[in-house]
Amino acid sequence: MENFSFQNPTKLIFGKGQIEQLKEEIPRYGKKILLVYGGGSIKRNGLYDEVMNLLNELKVEVTELPGVEPNPRLSTVRKGVEICKTEGIEFLLAVGGGSVIDCTKAIAAGAKYDGDPWDFITKKVKVFEALPFGTVLTLAATGSEMNAGSVITNWETKEKYGWNSPATFPQFSILDPTYTLTVPRDHTVYGIVDMMSHVFEQYFHHTANTPLQDRMCEAVLRTVMEAAPKLVNDLQNYELRETILYCGTIALNGLLQMGLRGDWATHNIEHAVSAVYDIPHAGGLAILFPNWMKHVLDENVSRFAQLAVRVFDVNPEGKAERDVALEGIEKLREFWSSIGAPSRLADYGIGEESLELIADKAMANGEFGKFKKLNRDDVLAILRASL
Repeated sequence: MENFSFQNPTKLIFGKGQIEQLKEEIPRYGKKILLVYGGGSIKRNGLYDEVMNLLNELKVEVTELPGVEPNPRLSTVRKGVEICKTEGIEFLLAVGGGSVIDCTKAIAAGAKYDGDPWDFITKKVKVFEALPFGTVLTLAATGSEMNAGSVITNWETKEKYGWNSPATFPQFSILDPTYTLTVPRDHTVYGIVDMMSHVFEQYFHHTANTPLQDRMCEAVLRTVMEAAPKLVNDLQNYELRETILYCGTIALNGLLQMGLRGDWATHNIEHAVSAVYDIPHAGGLAILFPNWMKHVLDENVSRFAQLAVRVFDVNPEGKAERDVALEGIEKLREFWSSIGAPSRLADYGIGEESLELIADKAMANGEFGKFKKLNRDDVLAILRASL
């Protein structure tokens, strides 16, 4: 494996009733709080009232930024940055899913930067400091609650990019599975696809001697696949929600990628798709990932065959290794379809007429992908296979 250093400073506070820990954590950081949340689900399920009651007990000054989009937009980031600067915000609290947390990370960094946040989102400048922030998670999906990454969309230019900084780890994240019980079936499915995709991005690499990393990735995938079919048919099951919530965090908090460099090409292509069409991120991943797998299969057939046998229970006896690998990819497609994930771009009304534009967006920073470097022709081939 490669040399590596690892540090994750986020304090993970997991379990039922842990929202009370806000009373211990918030006073460490200040009295002027920006509360960031999305479209209103936290008001419908009662979490907003719980959080506000706790903040009122602490006698802090709360400013609110509601309405963060599912694909958080630069315009909302800019609005949050302006609030932070004009109100003298000392701490941000993100209450919601990965989009709310991603937006909060960009606001926290932008509040300490004199220029436009788009500068660091497009990696023209580096982020060295940010306002401290914490999270209360309501959706098992992105892992943003315990990493430094963020994805922001510039809707005016139809661009969507991921970025990160050591300064944008949450100070703490509260994960109570209770707050995920009201997540509807479609968003539950999207979360499952998203966390599995994060594992796949790390699993496909060319680094030698990573047996433990491989087994950890496979364990997360198998655990998700055991729980997911039960959960989508029993959305109020606390134990299943608990399992999936924890899997989503482990899938992208850095533990699985120590000593290796994953691929991340499929995410880059999907960002281009949803920058143009504003579709659910994980919906795009469910469509693209099996087609990326088939396109890059010959880069390392053995790794795909290993996945097929260990995760998808493909019987390799009497079969060519490539056939085993292809059977595993097909079993992934079947699994995602069985829980209700989309399988074609046509499911979102996306056709051939937009593929050139999407490919241009994907290639904005040149060739990409660590497992197999993709050029524009590769991207178009994957997109066409996804129609």
